[in-house]
Amino acid sequence: MASSTKRVTLANSARKLPKGAKLVGAADPKQEIEISVRLRAKRADDEQVMALGAQPPRERQYLSRTEFAEQMGADTADVAKIDDFAHHHDLNVKSVHLASRTVKLTGTVKAMGAAFGVKLNKVKHEGATYRMRKGNVQIPAELEGIVVGVHGLDNRPVAQPHFRRKSASKTAKKGATARAGQGGSFSVEEIAKLYNFPGGETGAGQCIAIIELNDIDTKGHPTGAGYKTSDLKTFFKKAGIPMPQIAPASVDGGANKPGHSDADGEVVLDIEVAGAVAPGAKMVVYFAPNTTNGFIDAVKAAVHDNARKPSVISISWGGPEDPESSQQFVDGLNEAIRDAAAMGVTVCVASGDNGSADMAEGWDGKPHADFPASSPFALACGGTNLRAPNGSITEVVWNGGPQDGAGGGGVSVMFAEPKYQANAHVPKSPAHRSGRGVPDVAGDADPATGYQIFLNGVMTTIGGTSAVAPLMAGLIARINEATTKKFGKTVGFINPLIYASHAQGVFRDITVGNNDITGSLHGMYKAGPGWDPCSGLGVPNGAALQDLLAA
Repeated sequence: MASSTKRVTLANSARKLPKGAKLVGAADPKQEIEISVRLRAKRADDEQVMALGAQPPRERQYLSRTEFAEQMGADTADVAKIDDFAHHHDLNVKSVHLASRTVKLTGTVKAMGAAFGVKLNKVKHEGATYRMRKGNVQIPAELEGIVVGVHGLDNRPVAQPHFRRKSASKTAKKGATARAGQGGSFSVEEIAKLYNFPGGETGAGQCIAIIELNDIDTKGHPTGAGYKTSDLKTFFKKAGIPMPQIAPASVDGGANKPGHSDADGEVVLDIEVAGAVAPGAKMVVYFAPNTTNGFIDAVKAAVHDNARKPSVISISWGGPEDPESSQQFVDGLNEAIRDAAAMGVTVCVASGDNGSADMAEGWDGKPHADFPASSPFALACGGTNLRAPNGSITEVVWNGGPQDGAGGGGVSVMFAEPKYQANAHVPKSPAHRSGRGVPDVAGDADPATGYQIFLNGVMTTIGGTSAVAPLMAGLIARINEATTKKFGKTVGFINPLIYASHAQGVFRDITVGNNDITGSLHGMYKAGPGWDPCSGLGVPNGAALQDLLAA
């Protein structure tokens, strides 16, 4: 290794500068940074995981986290080659995690640039300065096929939180009392009741993982986002619900630091919604920097947490599939979600709040699906507008226009149509190819009919598909409690089952509305009978879904 001079391009590592970015200068060559080297798996088979998902949960043979590390983790011989590479290039091996196939390296910007054949610059974009690279990563020829990803050389944000506050024009006057379903907001318990979530279970014995991302400063340090325990205590007390056990977990320096970011609303929404649905479950909030490295590491930390063993993961962050994204980032995060499926862990992901455009700024005029909701191993959660005067439900696709948002949905250009969507009549993608259709399911997300949460000392209303992901995660935790009692297994990856013909009747079809947020995509996409790219299969009847998965 030390004598090798031949280098090759790391496949799928190209990274483009974002539109409007301005070069500030070279990154500080003496700055110490940390990166992740992602290694090939001993064995990895997407089709095997898909086949597992098509089986009834009671018949599945999941891998334990220990078995996963042994069968699908990294090979120690490959790790040894990375160790040799690191020492040859004046880099330090900080940690090795075989199960997630990750080796953490530290070193100076100068050493990292030389090791991976890239130049690292400072770039200003949208008022903030980040470290960025342009082009492909280079690796020694001996590592070709062994190294499948290098994450962390740049640190610009890769995702946005998918929550929406009710706009001022739609906020009730002070002192007015909103009536659920009549243009007002709902408590989480009211929504769970309207969606017929099964009674009896509280998620006891389960652990819900919640992924949250921190903004970063110019040196790449997380600046924070988080929750105040006092807010959570007040919320659960007002709701008359026992407060679940909640713990923060730091990933790559991320931390629970409320008061620094508007994303506090995201964090609190996720916790209060999931906790109100499944108060018997333990909850772990994984905080990480909002970077490619941080996002992937946060999901991996939850998937491979052998101490707390989450059985369901909620992700309310994402971004549009676009050419500026690195394919290796997409591959790395998709792998982590696939690994969760192999171990019986359900991953619920918000589908976005900007309709079929999925871009708030710098929109290119084309429809986009949101990633990681577009991962074929994720349960993509879309948005509706829910009204229920006197318990009579009327529900349509959420579309409040650019000001108030719309449910994300569309067709992926990064993932092929999975087998489970073969009969869903997914339209062609913008690239005129078949692709993964998003979302899979839907729930109330319009901030005009949103969720009552307690944030910064006051009750407020928040919506967005960010609420639907933890809502579904709480439902899955309840169902997991029931199936664990019944036959000792969680439900895991459920997509193939809910698309099967025998799942008819499990969902209430949403047939009215569209998610063309700009009005310039000719109504793309419209709701209709069966699956559609704005409401998926529809809104689940929670009790019927439990019957399906517990059969």
